[in-house]
Amino acid sequence: MRVGFVGLGHMGENMAARVLAGGHDVAVHDLDRSRSAGLMAAGATWSDHPAACAAGAEIVITSLPGPSQCEQVVRGSNGVLSGIGRGAIWVDMTTNRGQLVCKLASEMKARGAATLEAPVTGAVDGARKGKLTIFVGGESDVLAHANPVLETMGRVIVCGPLGTGNVTKLVTNLLWFTHATALGEALVLGKKAGVELGVLWEAIKSSVADSFVARHDAPSIFAGHYDPSFSLDLCVKDLALIMEIAKSANVPIELGQLVKDRFERARQEFGGASAELLVVKLLEDEAGTDLRLAGSWPKHWEA
Repeated sequence: MRVGFVGLGHMGENMAARVLAGGHDVAVHDLDRSRSAGLMAAGATWSDHPAACAAGAEIVITSLPGPSQCEQVVRGSNGVLSGIGRGAIWVDMTTNRGQLVCKLASEMKARGAATLEAPVTGAVDGARKGKLTIFVGGESDVLAHANPVLETMGRVIVCGPLGTGNVTKLVTNLLWFTHATALGEALVLGKKAGVELGVLWEAIKSSVADSFVARHDAPSIFAGHYDPSFSLDLCVKDLALIMEIAKSANVPIELGQLVKDRFERARQEFGGASAELLVVKLLEDEAGTDLRLAGSWPKHWEA
């Protein structure tokens, strides 16, 4: 299929590579053209703006930092809306505000194009290996047409109509951020109370405390780089979207608010562009210890 892919960040570049490896004809665009070098070497073509990337494509994918960037890429000058053709499908893989996706979908429909939302989880290594989980909201017949492209990137979970994909993704992120914060507390507490850090980690993985976060993210804490492939700005953005959903649904999520407060404090302390797991270093500093553990800890976004 002819695919236009806009947004080549840590996730997008690897996702586009999987689509290309799946045998599809891929055109790419990003604000930073240098990010396309590897993809172009593998056979992708460059587009000077989102409209050009969308022109002639059967599937147009956007993978962007958040709602404001998505709106600009779709509606802005030389945006996707001005280039997408009748019968094409816009697939937004941004972790986004569901209401915005629905509004943009109406504008796409006026152009004769359909819409799917498909935010993802699974980190950069999941994107690189084609093992993401993709939370899709939209009509089943539209998904049936886009599935050959989506399945190159990972497993599709059908969530329901437009809007439900982002709710599902953000609910999983709520648990991710909560687990990361709690994991830091548990490791600091156990170490300060006299248990060797490696023993603690093995105990967590071999007990009811086990989780994806404990296995995947703890090495980034032990290594001391705290995973710069996802920023504190993005964490706080997602937590704000989560709180919007909670308010709209009239659900008091007090624990979620506490987690959001901790991430906001970490952003104030270390800067918004800094690594996501610095929320754990915040506690390390407060407790007067560190969670460095000797070992060979591969950087999952480079391995």
